[in-house]
Amino acid sequence: MEAATGMAAPTAPIKVAAICGSLLKGSYNRRLIRLAIEMSKETINGMEIELVEVADLPLMNVDLEVDGALALEVEEFRQKILQADAVLFASPEYNYSVTPVLKNALDWASRPPNVWAGKAAAIVSTGGGPGGGARAQYHLRQIGVFLDLHFVNKPEVMLSVHNPPGKFDDDGNLVDPKSKEKLRKLLISLHNFALRLRGPC
Repeated sequence: MEAATGMAAPTAPIKVAAICGSLLKGSYNRRLIRLAIEMSKETINGMEIELVEVADLPLMNVDLEVDGALALEVEEFRQKILQADAVLFASPEYNYSVTPVLKNALDWASRPPNVWAGKAAAIVSTGGGPGGGARAQYHLRQIGVFLDLHFVNKPEVMLSVHNPPGKFDDDGNLVDPKSKEKLRKLLISLHNFALRLRGPC
């Protein structure tokens, strides 16, 4: 769409809701989201990432829906997802799958109307095992099929904390240049994919 002057109208920024599947304040996955937020501000024009907390969501229970109304915490969470153009998940791996807190958030936001539907999404993960959270990522992609989430396929960001050592500093911050560049490319892919899904202004 063009403005009346004939100049192209400015494109609204891509708003990204970032969700961490770990409740640990110092978790490696939470630090990846913080790094993504910093990267988006420094190197990616037109992308705004907001960390959306899920710790206060009650356990999924349809008995908590009263005459179609949801608990305030749930409704506020759903509205943040609804207003976002895309979603960035930081998904630890628990017992070969996604964490309970992440699954709980996925389930609440899928209640009719499903506010995940049609959104671009990306996943980052890190963990102590050699796979770096790979199994959790693949399970999350399976869940996303039903939720109608559209995941970026490449690059895959699955980082092992210990193998090889040195990717993270003693405070849990990612310092490995190649891994940081992979994360930056993932964010660019998410931004571009979200723009394509948004369509012409």
